[in-house]
Amino acid sequence: MIFPSLLLALATAGTRLATASIIYDGRAPFNLTNADLDVSAGPYLTVVKGALNASHYSTLLGHSLPPTPLWNKLLRVPAPIEQAISVTIDNSSVFVPGAGPPQFGFRRTELIAQKNGDHANLVPLMESGVTAFHFSIKQDEKKPLNYSHEYQIVFIEPNDGSHVFGIQLGSPFTIPTGILPAANAHSFKVLDHALNVIFQTSFSACHWHNFAIQVDWDNRSLAVLYSKDDDHLAAVTAVVPNLSAASGSAGQGDFHFGVLKLPLVNPVDSAADQGDVAHHGLQEGTTEGLLYSGVFVESVESGISVGAGASIAKIG
Repeated sequence: MIFPSLLLALATAGTRLATASIIYDGRAPFNLTNADLDVSAGPYLTVVKGALNASHYSTLLGHSLPPTPLWNKLLRVPAPIEQAISVTIDNSSVFVPGAGPPQFGFRRTELIAQKNGDHANLVPLMESGVTAFHFSIKQDEKKPLNYSHEYQIVFIEPNDGSHVFGIQLGSPFTIPTGILPAANAHSFKVLDHALNVIFQTSFSACHWHNFAIQVDWDNRSLAVLYSKDDDHLAAVTAVVPNLSAASGSAGQGDFHFGVLKLPLVNPVDSAADQGDVAHHGLQEGTTEGLLYSGVFVESVESGISVGAGASIAKIG
């Protein structure tokens, strides 16, 4: 017989192993509240959203939905270590950047990694040496995506607006609009900086999809690990060059996760406006969302965490 106290001890030991190298922990603790989201307290900067309170778009789910079991399966007795979070968009999800006009082309809600209320100083800590960006994603079946659109859901964004890597769902934006939805619309696409697809897998329902993206900041390369539910992460690519990304601080940026929905081309717009996807295009204004858990960033010089306290050597 295995006693609950022993299970808890094993789980605590596993958690210590998993957190030893963590630089940023975005796994929402149970004392984090929706009111905290409204004021960007805790691990998320919540300014990328529409005009309403952050908790209108992002909701902490408490014990109503179990998070990924990848980091929590030893903690089923008595409880998981984190709560899942719902990130949604609706027709009010028009972001107004501080130095620019409203982004009427996009609908977007994103959480940005921060530590102790600071995102800027976290960036160089997360983005030097070799680090791994972990996140788990599940369909929100009550708020489905429209796979005729492109969605950019996880990315690191330097100041030039490019993405060091990105996770894409849906049909890639094209001018003119192609056949919709695209054949791979219901698949995750992991993109490098040059927008090449380096890994693809189906976004099946009822499962947590677990990712770790290993980034070598000095050698400018990527590697992808992936699993479902409580299966340990495994490498699904070799080390892939990412040489179009800038080196040094120019290639660093905030770590975003959430829902960024691109428009469809409006055929009555001018050619210039059709290409300005942030400010022009067609949106339906529906409420759509994704579920997240298991978000953290770690140094992998001593190994990369793959689940429940286990680790493997970094890729490559």
